[in-house]
Amino acid sequence: MPSTPLADRLRPQTLDEVVGQTHLLAEGKVLRSIVQSGNLPNLIFYGPSGVGKTTVARIIAQSQHRKLYRLNGTTASTADIKAIVDDLNTLDGVNGVILYLDEIQYLNKKQQQTLLEFIETGAITLIASTTENPYFYIYNAILSRCTVFEFQPVTPAEVEKAVNRAFNILKEESALPLFIEDGVVQRIAQSCGGDVRKAINAVEMVYLAGRLDGEKKLITLNDAVEVSQRSSMRYDRDSDAHYDILSAFHKSIRGSDENAALHYLARLIVAGDIISPARRLLCVASEDIGLAYPQALTVVKACVDTAMQLGLPEARLPLAQAVIYLCTLPKSNSGLMAIEAALEDVRAGGYGEIPAYLKDGHYAGAQKMGHAIGYQYAHNFKNGYVKQQYLPNELKNRVYYHFGKNKTEQAALQYRLRIKEEAEKK
Repeated sequence: MPSTPLADRLRPQTLDEVVGQTHLLAEGKVLRSIVQSGNLPNLIFYGPSGVGKTTVARIIAQSQHRKLYRLNGTTASTADIKAIVDDLNTLDGVNGVILYLDEIQYLNKKQQQTLLEFIETGAITLIASTTENPYFYIYNAILSRCTVFEFQPVTPAEVEKAVNRAFNILKEESALPLFIEDGVVQRIAQSCGGDVRKAINAVEMVYLAGRLDGEKKLITLNDAVEVSQRSSMRYDRDSDAHYDILSAFHKSIRGSDENAALHYLARLIVAGDIISPARRLLCVASEDIGLAYPQALTVVKACVDTAMQLGLPEARLPLAQAVIYLCTLPKSNSGLMAIEAALEDVRAGGYGEIPAYLKDGHYAGAQKMGHAIGYQYAHNFKNGYVKQQYLPNELKNRVYYHFGKNKTEQAALQYRLRIKEEAEKK
């Protein structure tokens, strides 16, 4: 068997051989049309590992018939970039050069600035790839001169094509006939998380693990299951995937979809992360359930505390309980909207002087300053309510909180209206 990794031997040579990314590479799609036009702009490919960014960039660069340079952001130095710039004055650089830069997010600001002048003039055409959100990790001056294309995880159906091609190559190279049990291809394709390279590596592993069965080599479904365990997880606590999962988790609870919320919770649990969902559950209880069911926060806090005391794997039980509980409760964001409205006033300088009768009167000389004089103690009145201005004069008619339409808040509203009406009758 050749020593070159199977993924490299299987690497596509044309855009038509690339699996997935049909939203970019199918006939009539923007990226393919740009490549076919022959007028290549600066490009940034953003997406997870193993979905074809490097392959597509390499195919495009090779199709342009210009001097091609390759750098990797993890190892490139400023001297490497300057060496490319120096070549612009040679015959190789007469028509400009193409720089294929993998993992551009690892270049520091100075290195990116070194590129900027030559990208701007067109002397260097940049094709860059990154697994991190370019709008967070690449400087705006570079971004403004590039077109960003987002690559998506490859669907299992598309991955199957690559897996079948990989097994076909191995069949040709194998000294013995290769027998593949039913379900092996599907298992590998489904468990790679849309990462084609990971799927090809799994094919290579199950081939090496295959056992002899008479005059043939047997690859079993059990081998595929063992090789692909947890391989579908695409998770890093500092990466976009982490925040995307948490965002989907939160929004699923807000949308009262317990099945989706449990799915995203399961992803976090399999990754060994219970702190992030625990914090998000506490947030949901106040932000999205809020005053529609105020007791939710107490219940969720109990579930979170229990999860932290138990640890995994038992922590999954109270966390799942909290998820289902929150999904099935009525929702209200009236508390969130109220504090945001108040913050907006304060940030805009809407303070105003605190009414003198509300100021602290528990110190010598307070009365001489007019503080606390005339304050009406609410508990001395019926229903514990007395009409009194509490906001500064400049904001005295401001309303931040609007009662939600749910049963709990509407009951509170009716109570408020009743006690105000009774106070006004006196």
